[in-house]
Amino acid sequence: MDLRAELLKSIWYAFTALDVEKSGKVSKSQLKVLSHNLYTVLCIPHDPVALEEHFRDDDDGPVSSQGYMPYLNKYILDKVEEGAFVKENFDELCWTLTAKKNYKPDRNGNSVISHQDAFKLWCLFNFLSEDKYPLVMVPDEVEYLLKKICTAMNVELNSCELEDYLSQEPQGQGGLTVWQFLDMVNSGRFLRGIEQEAISMAVEEVYQEVIEDGYLWKKGQLRRNWSERWFMLKPSSLSYYMSEERKEKKGSIVLDKHCCVEVLPDKDGKRCMFCVKTSSRTYEMSASDTRQRQEWTLAIQTAIRLQAEGKKSLHKDLKQKRREQREQREQRKAAKEEETQRLKQLQEEKERKLQELELLKEAQRQAEILLQEEEQRRRQQHEEMQRTLEIQLREAEQARASMQAEMVLKEAEAERQRKRILELEDMQERLQEALQQEVKARQDEEAVRYAQARLLAEEEEKLKQLMKLKEEQEEYIIKTQREKQVLKQEMENKNKCLEEAQKQLEEVRVNRQRVDQDVMAAQRKLRQASTNVKHWNVQMNRLMHPIGPGDKRTNVSGGVFTGYQPLLSRRDSSLK
Repeated sequence: MDLRAELLKSIWYAFTALDVEKSGKVSKSQLKVLSHNLYTVLCIPHDPVALEEHFRDDDDGPVSSQGYMPYLNKYILDKVEEGAFVKENFDELCWTLTAKKNYKPDRNGNSVISHQDAFKLWCLFNFLSEDKYPLVMVPDEVEYLLKKICTAMNVELNSCELEDYLSQEPQGQGGLTVWQFLDMVNSGRFLRGIEQEAISMAVEEVYQEVIEDGYLWKKGQLRRNWSERWFMLKPSSLSYYMSEERKEKKGSIVLDKHCCVEVLPDKDGKRCMFCVKTSSRTYEMSASDTRQRQEWTLAIQTAIRLQAEGKKSLHKDLKQKRREQREQREQRKAAKEEETQRLKQLQEEKERKLQELELLKEAQRQAEILLQEEEQRRRQQHEEMQRTLEIQLREAEQARASMQAEMVLKEAEAERQRKRILELEDMQERLQEALQQEVKARQDEEAVRYAQARLLAEEEEKLKQLMKLKEEQEEYIIKTQREKQVLKQEMENKNKCLEEAQKQLEEVRVNRQRVDQDVMAAQRKLRQASTNVKHWNVQMNRLMHPIGPGDKRTNVSGGVFTGYQPLLSRRDSSLK
């Protein structure tokens, strides 16, 4: 059923509502008003000239539906573009016109459905009704619609009671009119004990399922934020609007055979997510619950499949299939009647073919036995497969448990490695502090040596051994500095190679002890040198002041070189 046929059904109700006398004709003034309203709701540019020209008052008689159809086709239906108007507004216009005249709910307010629910049922009736006028819905479609409403409320429809009701209700053209259908729903015979709110929610759910629209959350392409949009699914596109009024269209997703739908895991605080992938972009969306996501994904996948097959809509396709099935049932019924007549004519041949029938029955029994054996074999295969799957499931659970235990061990190992790294870093900091203290000690020792060199500059020839000792000590210092550089390089390598950290630290400790021993040896040599200097000072004093007659030896030590003693004492204290 194309768009023109859908629009004609609603317009037919509006036309018949204006036909007050039920003569099949409507006055021209009323048709002008109807046409003007159709122009407005269908978003078609008004053509007042054509309107006045077609309905000029050259005769006073009303216009029949056949007389109105040429103008309707030429100036309205031929100009309608799908997606350019809101069909719900169009349906509301036609419903308002026809409901005032034909819809008669309970005046005491005891109606099972509200006025808005009646409008939605009227839309569903138009969708499922036959393409013949006056519009009726065959009993199979009535049962189908009521079953969908009851399923939405988790209630089971009493099919026997429905058959009894349909058998008692007078049916014209082989089905119920929309007013008979609404009276049947309002009677509460099939919806006993159910609140009106639950019925409204069920009617809304079935309506949204057939119309294929509703609210979804959509992720933006540029700003990457989530916005709630009203989506409308069509056979070739998925359009989305700011709200359900569909006044401001935000975009459209073209559906073709290259599109696909995928379910996504929850993220960004959104749940029940899925995406529609096209050849140029991926659209991420989020439904309110899992059931709505499943319905949307199934509907979009079906629309893509139907688009690839050249079909229009899932529900239209299902309706066509149900119609074909009814036609096939009618054909089978007619064929069955013909077969009955033929059997009456062949009654005489029945006795002659009894033996053949017995053979056929035997063959049928054998076929049933074979079928039972095949069914038993399939059942055994199914049970064997089920046992195999259960074993595989247990093995998968054991593997998952072992993997979790292994992950716990890995995490503990990683924690130990992190602690070890922290310990090594702490040790590195302590070593650096020790090296800095050692460098400071070397600098202080260097200053003492320089002071000693200045004090002993006048005694170069006599202090050659001291200078040699000083040169050796400088060599030791250079060696120590080199070893310090090696230590620094080793400390940098420790951060890269954790496995060799302990070995390198041991080497650093050994080198440090050897350097300490060398320093202590140098200090001992320095003390020995200071002792020699004292001795040489004493000897020089003796040489420069010979002992005369009557002089005391004690005065020799306090002679010219007595000034060196404080210096030597200060040097000894610095060395200590």
